[in-house]
Amino acid sequence: MHYSEAELDTLRTDLEADFVERKESFRGDAPTAVREAVCAFANDLPDHRRPGVVFIGVSDGGKAAGLAVTDALLRQLADIKTDGNVVPPPTLTVAKHTFDGADVAVITVMPADSPPVRFKGRIWIRIGPRRGIATAQDERVLNEKRHFRDRPFDVQPMPSASLADLDTLRFTAEYLPAAVAPDVLEANDRSTEQQLSATKMIVSTDEHVPTVLGLLVVGKSTRSFLPGAYVQFLRVDGTSLEDPVIDEDLVDGTVADVIRRLDEKLVAHNRTRVRFVDRSVEQRTPLYPLPALQQLTRNAVLHRTYEGTNAPVRVYWYDDRIEIMSPGGPFGAVTPENFGTPGLTDYRNPNLAEALRVLGYIQRFGAGIVTARGALARNGNPPIEFSVDQAHVLVTVRPAP
Repeated sequence: MHYSEAELDTLRTDLEADFVERKESFRGDAPTAVREAVCAFANDLPDHRRPGVVFIGVSDGGKAAGLAVTDALLRQLADIKTDGNVVPPPTLTVAKHTFDGADVAVITVMPADSPPVRFKGRIWIRIGPRRGIATAQDERVLNEKRHFRDRPFDVQPMPSASLADLDTLRFTAEYLPAAVAPDVLEANDRSTEQQLSATKMIVSTDEHVPTVLGLLVVGKSTRSFLPGAYVQFLRVDGTSLEDPVIDEDLVDGTVADVIRRLDEKLVAHNRTRVRFVDRSVEQRTPLYPLPALQQLTRNAVLHRTYEGTNAPVRVYWYDDRIEIMSPGGPFGAVTPENFGTPGLTDYRNPNLAEALRVLGYIQRFGAGIVTARGALARNGNPPIEFSVDQAHVLVTVRPAP
């Protein structure tokens, strides 16, 4: 649902509403407090099933503070969704409204389909008029809420798998310390099953069935349950598949294993051109900037569909180009027509996005293509070429001249 102008005006002055937060400005500690509020509203522990609202430029008493609501401020607020601190990325809108003749910035936060949502490793919730960190019981309630909502495929249960199919040692040693704030982890008396449930690796503390996410992140044999969860890598000595193949690999394992091994392939096959004939100092230029290839291949692993297909991500490296094919077309707000538009993103696998952020493979949501374009341009490569339909996304990158 979306609030009308009149409803927002009523909420602005309704001091009893526990799904409303007010800040006079976005300075000092306000950016942190607002992110905590966004996290809490996304978790919707009271189960209001309606959006939470954060007013910027409104006093605690509900009066407009006369804040200058600039485009720069609105961009700062919109960055809350994509800066990678609140995960999985919350669904929110940012807009400027006018109340009592003064401008006010309004953030509207939708309840998450797949709680819990974390801000910097902590689960924030609303406790009446204030914010707080979730207890173990609060986490269990949030986990149970996932049963009664349409869940993304990446947190659907995999009934044929069991707890024994997850590498719990790897989970507790590698993933958990990165996902949960150190002080929270130190004070944590939760069992491994509770921790797996809270991070969406299993369905719940009562139902120890691994989710798709659990198998992708800490599965012992991911492809036994998700046959397409791998990357097919080819290095072709020529410009077509009819030419000899000089390197072929099936890159599988957990998503971290896949990304790490694929990075090794990208480094091994890249070449650096050295130019010094017409220059006083030699100039070294790689055929492809590694950050661009990393962003594009990680995008393919993240945004592909894992549902209803056994097709892998394909990375085919020819002499004159690299083709990255991802099964599944654009998702949600992204269409074939607007694909690649800066700042426009949507997530088929929002919880996998959260996991890759935790593991350090994503620094900022929605910045992959922008980062790749910038790296290619600085290196002198031609622009990225996209071929997009409802069944696949094909990205073609060509070497620097």
